[in-house]
Amino acid sequence: MAILKLYNYPRSGNCYKVRLFLSMLGLEYERIDIDLIKGESLTDEFKQINPRGQVPVLMDGDLIIWDSMAILIYLARRYAASSWLPTDPPAEAQVMQWLAVSENELLYGLARARATLVLGRPFDLEMCQQDGRAGLSVMELQLSRGDWLTGAEVSIADIACYPYVSLAAEGEVSVQPYPAVCSWLERIEALPDWLPMLAD
Repeated sequence: MAILKLYNYPRSGNCYKVRLFLSMLGLEYERIDIDLIKGESLTDEFKQINPRGQVPVLMDGDLIIWDSMAILIYLARRYAASSWLPTDPPAEAQVMQWLAVSENELLYGLARARATLVLGRPFDLEMCQQDGRAGLSVMELQLSRGDWLTGAEVSIADIACYPYVSLAAEGEVSVQPYPAVCSWLERIEALPDWLPMLAD
């Protein structure tokens, strides 16, 4: 089997979710770090791999997949048990709903608030924090009903939403007002082969 390659930036939450899932699946891979601060993702050479000039990018043999959500779906279908991404249409749709939250309220809210403070990006901090809290409120309601975002089992929905929630404090957004979210963070961090963002 061809070795997996992951083009990665260590402090990117989107890259972290891919590394986290790879760890939980026990998959070996070659990690190639790209320095976003130095603009290494914007070179002509890198854009041959991903024309969007972004990480993460996963290579599986000759197959190139970019975008963290697409990578999670690919890994779940190709290498994981079906519980990570069910094939039953209603259950699959439940997962997709939370992937949308990860790419909307959490990305535009928590991730951008963090990027404003940590990376000096020119986003509206107050608006990002407001959007992030809206996403946390949606998660709090769901997680008050069950352990995981889609029900009784952990799925890629939880992996997709976890990084920027766990890093919310770096965007000056507290998760303490959301006790069900806090308990969910603890459950994820107790899973086998969980690893912190800067573990390696």
